Amino acid sequence: MGHIYISAAHKSSGKTSLSIAICAALNQRGMEVQPFKKGPDYIDPLWLTQAAGRPCYNLDFYTMERDEIDATFARAMRDADIGLIEGNKGLFDGLDLDGSNSNAALAAQLDSPVVLVLDTQGMTRGVAPLILGYQAFDPAIRIGGVILNKVGGSRHEAKLRRVIEHYTQVPVLGAVQRRPELHITERHLGLVPSNELASSAGQIQAMAGHVADEVDLEALLALASTAGAVPGLQEMPKPRFRAEPPMRIAYARDEAFGFYYTSDLEAFEQVGAELVPFSPLRDARLPEAEGLLIGGGFPEAHLEALASNQSMVGDIRRFIDRGGPAYAECGGLMYLSRRLTWNAKQGKMVGIIPADVVMHDRPQGRGYVRLVETDRHPWPLGREIAAHEFHYSALQDIGPEVEFAYRVERGYGIDGHHDGIRYRNLLASYTHQRDTGRNHWVARFVKFIRECRA
Repeated sequence: MGHIYISAAHKSSGKTSLSIAICAALNQRGMEVQPFKKGPDYIDPLWLTQAAGRPCYNLDFYTMERDEIDATFARAMRDADIGLIEGNKGLFDGLDLDGSNSNAALAAQLDSPVVLVLDTQGMTRGVAPLILGYQAFDPAIRIGGVILNKVGGSRHEAKLRRVIEHYTQVPVLGAVQRRPELHITERHLGLVPSNELASSAGQIQAMAGHVADEVDLEALLALASTAGAVPGLQEMPKPRFRAEPPMRIAYARDEAFGFYYTSDLEAFEQVGAELVPFSPLRDARLPEAEGLLIGGGFPEAHLEALASNQSMVGDIRRFIDRGGPAYAECGGLMYLSRRLTWNAKQGKMVGIIPADVVMHDRPQGRGYVRLVETDRHPWPLGREIAAHEFHYSALQDIGPEVEFAYRVERGYGIDGHHDGIRYRNLLASYTHQRDTGRNHWVARFVKFIRECRA
């Protein structure tokens, strides 16, 4: 079970596209490829999951303990042939000055050889000091090879290869030409999620074909085989509560709502809950369930369809108004508001939350957050919550009756000071939680559903 860490000198180097393509190319060979993503991303894991045919897991220093990262990595790798970890930002980028939460730190913890993806546009001889500098900055990090990306043609490739061979001892694992097929459409939060694109499967296959021709996959596999042993399989402490009998929870999953961590969905099953997917875009009725979950996504990109599905809007409004336990994050919060405005478009939403949502050109909240619960939280943890947010929207004309479940210690939330709107048995926030040893939010939510039913 080898593994490699795909990183870059800086963001937007093309490491996500190459990671997706490599997963798909190895999968086409019949290999079991296990993808991972560093950090709190939702969109890249959707693409990596589809490319590999296996669910992608997030590894994140901010929300997870180091032994939990090891345990998650080990469990996911149990029956895999190779693991591929895609980094975020640049190899040495991170929150702390000492780099303790950087990509390099995660690669060192997992003992993964690093493949450095280099955006070579406008670069020739300068590629050598870049590679040498990255090697010298932290000699403990094994940069096992580079992939030259966005290469301008065969002459450009030949020059780059000569420079690297002359000045460094780092092998070139591939040179990928600039091609429109390798570009995934982007918008305000990054890549367009694969669950929104009917063409995603075809695009992934096309990307895999190009990378199979231009990256030495045999050399990549050989490098992966030099990785350290996968950490010993260890079971992390699980929440004590288990729902009996099983609890049905309706959760929104379609093109508009798809931001769920793989491990969080698994946590629902572990505590005895059955997740029943439904589409706020297409389904006429809310499925029979004791609880409701609406995750993040891009409701603004589908606001007309969401607004026109009045039977679903009515079902959700009645469920919450009657005291049905519900939880919504970011896109879910937006959907439950009075109305949503994006550019020249406006649509009425569910109307449970007394506020309007307006999209902006710049992020209103972005990055890691730290929250402290207030006495209005419906299912409190009793300690600080480490999570993240990423939203271009903001609430306006918030009703004076709104009660907040969180005080924001780091981040922005709804107004820079508060997050988590409480209405009856609904909790809706901009914050995205992660079910980890520090914060078993899934078990607490399911326990709350059981209490409401009783």
